[in-house]
Amino acid sequence: MTAQLLPGATGVLALADGTIFQGVGVGATGSALGEVVFNTAMTGYQEILTDPSYMSQILAFTFPHVGNVGTNVEDIEQMGGGSDTSARGAIFRDLPTDPANYRSDASFDAWMKRRGVVGLAGIDTRALTQRIRDHGAPHAVIAHDPESKFDLEALVAQAREWTGLVGLDLAKPASTLQAFEWDEGLWEWPEGHPKTEGRKTVVVIDYGVKRNILRALASTGAKITVVPATTTAEEILARAPDGVVLSNGPGDPAATGEYAVPEIRKLVESGKPVFGICLGHQMLALALGAKTVKMEQGHHGANHPVKDLTTGKVEIVSMNHGFTVDRDSLPDAVEETHVSLFDGTNCGIQLKDRPVFSVQHHPEASPGPTDSLYLFDRFSDLMKA
Repeated sequence: MTAQLLPGATGVLALADGTIFQGVGVGATGSALGEVVFNTAMTGYQEILTDPSYMSQILAFTFPHVGNVGTNVEDIEQMGGGSDTSARGAIFRDLPTDPANYRSDASFDAWMKRRGVVGLAGIDTRALTQRIRDHGAPHAVIAHDPESKFDLEALVAQAREWTGLVGLDLAKPASTLQAFEWDEGLWEWPEGHPKTEGRKTVVVIDYGVKRNILRALASTGAKITVVPATTTAEEILARAPDGVVLSNGPGDPAATGEYAVPEIRKLVESGKPVFGICLGHQMLALALGAKTVKMEQGHHGANHPVKDLTTGKVEIVSMNHGFTVDRDSLPDAVEETHVSLFDGTNCGIQLKDRPVFSVQHHPEASPGPTDSLYLFDRFSDLMKA
């Protein structure tokens, strides 16, 4: 270890290869271990940091300014918990600014402290992003100590010893423990989130679901029941749903798929409409006979161009995933419906003979553009048919 602690450094990021980034610690004190990824969204830092899909990850924001809209209780995306079931740490170019928004009820820094999110500001996030882009998402430890007491060698060793996300099932700890009903719709100014009355019954399997997925479904007129990740197909079908949604979530789809894929196959065979999102998309692909692979850097941001091959239209979407469906492994019965225009990876599939489809991106956005909200209407139409 050749790095020396700089005077005044109260926060560090120690990569597994021995690289040390030093700056100013913000948010919670202590340390957190995870995979470092970058997010290119210009807004929505609170929604991003509460997305369960970021569980066991440390998030670097490429946009330099954060904090100006503060935080509030409405913009939390996970159903419960803190950084243990969402992003472990956050990295910024500049110190978070004071809030200046009528919806704010706490500063970003205070909110991070309360949730246990370890933050680091004042580093060259461009250099870190380029490093991830060129060499893949590294394992690392982020640490914050106001007294600048860091054992850099120990932090690097901890990062080096971590086995990473491959083979890790994180859906169980991210999931609800018991079933519950949901009737909150998409946000409307100035009332907020309205209550909805559902007509078609939908069961959402919670692998780490975002609230805005549930809100988008509710706004189409769905009567929603959310069930734990380990719920069997028999238990779901006993509720006589009009459709089933496979939610987003963290971790390796192949690991979660060990218990989820057999149940998804039964749901597909039942003939019920099935809609998968993000992790749900990956596990549906596994259930249909395809394979998934770990990506070098993943897709994380709100400016990703995706083409809907069924309409020919290009959408700008939100993405957050580190694994992808191997498009070359798709069986003949599966049709590719969406593709990333960044790197050509698969972003959507559908069965040719059943009302079953899924997408890799996040049609509910939050944050990001709403180009893909139509997919919830597409699912609703399948249930009506």
